[in-house]
Amino acid sequence: MPTILVVDDEPTIRLLVRAALEGTGYRLVEASDGFSALQMARSEHPDLILLDIALPRLSGLEVCRRLKEDPATVATPVLFLTGFAQQAERRAADAAGGQGFIAKPFSPAALVRQIADTLRSRATLASR
Repeated sequence: MPTILVVDDEPTIRLLVRAALEGTGYRLVEASDGFSALQMARSEHPDLILLDIALPRLSGLEVCRRLKEDPATVATPVLFLTGFAQQAERRAADAAGGQGFIAKPFSPAALVRQIADTLRSRATLASR
């Protein structure tokens, strides 16, 4: 069962993600700030991280950069799930090492599809 780390400081967003992924076979773990996200990524070894950009204590962009610098988490795909959906934020997310970008408000079906596609791509790369 793939594990997904959901990182957002808004409990409502975490609840919406949980509802969207209910019944999909994913195990969800949650963090509400950047430092907690790094700790959870290292302890839970998620298969994918959904990461907000605007987080307390440490921004999502900085979290992603640190994850991509760490050999233990470098291969973990990061999808940014954020209300900051301008081109500048998309470029910053790409530069930080993100593999995708989902704008809030999000479509639950599109979220499920992008997660599945990203995990499938990761599995294909790992099998090569």
